[in-house]
Amino acid sequence: MPLCTLHLLSLHSTTPNPIPTFLSALQSSNISPLVISRVIRWIILPSKLSTDILLAQNIHWDILLIIPSTNPLPSSLQKLVQHHWSVTAGIPSRLLQDFAGKNKKLLHADPASAPKLSSALENTPTADSAQALELSQDLQSWIQRFSSEGGIEGRGPVSMLNLLSFNPGMKDSYLQYGKAFAESIGSKRGGNAKIVGSVVEVNGKKKMQGGGWGGGVGREELWDEVTLAHYPSIWHFADMLASTDYQDVNKKFRVPALRDTFILCTSEIGVEEMGVGLGRFGGKL
Repeated sequence: MPLCTLHLLSLHSTTPNPIPTFLSALQSSNISPLVISRVIRWIILPSKLSTDILLAQNIHWDILLIIPSTNPLPSSLQKLVQHHWSVTAGIPSRLLQDFAGKNKKLLHADPASAPKLSSALENTPTADSAQALELSQDLQSWIQRFSSEGGIEGRGPVSMLNLLSFNPGMKDSYLQYGKAFAESIGSKRGGNAKIVGSVVEVNGKKKMQGGGWGGGVGREELWDEVTLAHYPSIWHFADMLASTDYQDVNKKFRVPALRDTFILCTSEIGVEEMGVGLGRFGGKL
């Protein structure tokens, strides 16, 4: 199973135009990324694992970079990075085969082909927070602002980065959730889990055979899986969260399965808008 490394990057704010500067340096490097995405917002915050580094001093993450390699970032990129968190995961070969072509079709699909939104969004949200992946009033208010004021990012597709840590013996429960997502509750809203992988390393600390961890890894780093899920728009994601059929499965299978999780909303279209598309990198694996 090929190994890929997911890099979350917070750039030096003192760098003039930090994101375009980083993207320019990336283009000049020998890296051929699978995904380059601008981090937009936390949807779910981690509550137990990796909180020190992911949330310390209210870190604002700028870039999600997924590379089909375990090599460290070149120094030309590292000097532009203030904070860095990485996860290496084994990704099934079938998902990586022609990933660039499949991803381009998802990101640039005809808007008319997107599933129609249901009536679920007409109901007033009742959840106090989105931590259990429910549509709270706060999240819906942000989605309304983002979709109306966020330009092409607010109108276009989004990629949701999920990190997952399972409660002991509960992975099968999450697999039932994943099956329902692929067959109905996610797919009928245009949801597509385009990257799914088993975590083997967190911040350079490797997971050992049998599920234990070496290199001094503490319980705060015990992540199990990573997923990058595509939605045709932020409203398709919201429509899923607001729907009864989704919440029935979410509460029955997903919520009990998880020891901890986080979700970050990102935009690959946002990077393309800055003039850096994956096509320029050739989409090589």
